[in-house]
Amino acid sequence: METKMKCPICGKPEDEKFKPFCSKRCADIDLAHWLRGDYRLPSEDDVVPQEEENSEEDES
Repeated sequence: METKMKCPICGKPEDEKFKPFCSKRCADIDLAHWLRGDYRLPSEDDVVPQEEENSEEDES
């Protein structure tokens, strides 16, 4: 017995045509999230070195 995954946007069962989403609408919503920057993969630029973090606290 194969269980269908749920759409990560709305929770409805996925459609093979739009996998892992249930519809083009949900796929487009997910794409918009990526394009707006709502989803990001962390990079080395996101990490604040410990020294800089402490000096910012001292300035306030």
